[in-house]
Amino acid sequence: MDEAALKAAFKGAMGSFPAGVVIATARGADGEPVGFTASSFSSVSLEPPLVLVCLAKTAGCYRVFHAAQHFAINILSAGDEALATRFATRGAAKFAGDEFVHGVHRLPLVRDAVAQLSCRQHAVHEGGDHVILVGHVEAIGLDATRDPMVYFRREFWRFDAGHRQLRSGQA
Repeated sequence: MDEAALKAAFKGAMGSFPAGVVIATARGADGEPVGFTASSFSSVSLEPPLVLVCLAKTAGCYRVFHAAQHFAINILSAGDEALATRFATRGAAKFAGDEFVHGVHRLPLVRDAVAQLSCRQHAVHEGGDHVILVGHVEAIGLDATRDPMVYFRREFWRFDAGHRQLRSGQA
């Protein structure tokens, strides 16, 4: 398989794996908030409580996250498609809305998230064209009444826990 075909097949295969959607946030040395949307997020360890999120080295907020002592992971709720898209768009006024509150270390937290994890940076690992940010979870906000947003086949979907079904976010 040539390089272009392998890349296309890889994107298709990874897009066929449903994943939750998060917004990672941090503050630069100047105090300005930064953030990005990701579906590459996972728990790593229970003892100690560690999570990971992957960030492209080409992202405008790469240097801030690489240097940040603290960052937050906001697990998005169904219906947060516009917010996820805004944070995935280069140059967008990401914090222009009123969707955020301040958490520990003044980390921006999505007000209506399923969960908010405030983390101390534990490690940064190279991962090809991305870095893998590992965070030690120090504080958690959880709203178990909210259904999460899911990314599947390059679209946002809603998981309806009450009916145990996945439906297109466009519906």
